[in-house]
Amino acid sequence: MNESIRNIYCVGRNYGLHAAELGNDIPEKPMIFTKPTHALTAIDGGEIELPGGRGEVHYEAELVLRIGQSYKNGITVDELVDKLALGIDFTLRDVQSVLKKKGHPWLPAKGFKGSAALTGFRPFPGFKQVKQVEYALHRNSLEVQRGNLNDMIFDLQVIVDYIAAHYGLGEGDIIYTGTPAGVGAVNDGDRFELFWGEQAFGAFTARIGQ
Repeated sequence: MNESIRNIYCVGRNYGLHAAELGNDIPEKPMIFTKPTHALTAIDGGEIELPGGRGEVHYEAELVLRIGQSYKNGITVDELVDKLALGIDFTLRDVQSVLKKKGHPWLPAKGFKGSAALTGFRPFPGFKQVKQVEYALHRNSLEVQRGNLNDMIFDLQVIVDYIAAHYGLGEGDIIYTGTPAGVGAVNDGDRFELFWGEQAFGAFTARIGQ
């Protein structure tokens, strides 16, 4: 992974149907969490190792933005973002369920090694253009998720403004922008493929540890 990545921000519950499928309320403001950079793993056609023995691991496909310069008040997404990729926010769902009941942070469920899978980056074509393209995740040649940015609860401009105001946003930061409905458990040996429109962005085979 050649890109220099600083902070990894993630947006939770940013698609209404995904929130509903997990029985969650629709947020009134962006729900932001982070992952350590040690969670990054490249989607490069090979295998991705995921933890075993901690309950189900779920896939969550997402559009990922790379920030190309420091945020300034009034800056637009088109000025701020220089590249996009597709990624998977892997989640230990059983662990997360326990954490939610206790009111504890999600880090043990969202921040483990390999939990931030990422394709290579491509030039960002602009906000209007990306809203016209859907992305999809296939598992074992069957489509399991399809994302359309028009279905987001909080659009890209709202997301970058909110993150910048509350946590800061600068060159090299990346944002996982939320996952659409269709998340599910990963099985050992599953083959995943990510598509931006009709263009294949990356593939990998999942390996679940003992």
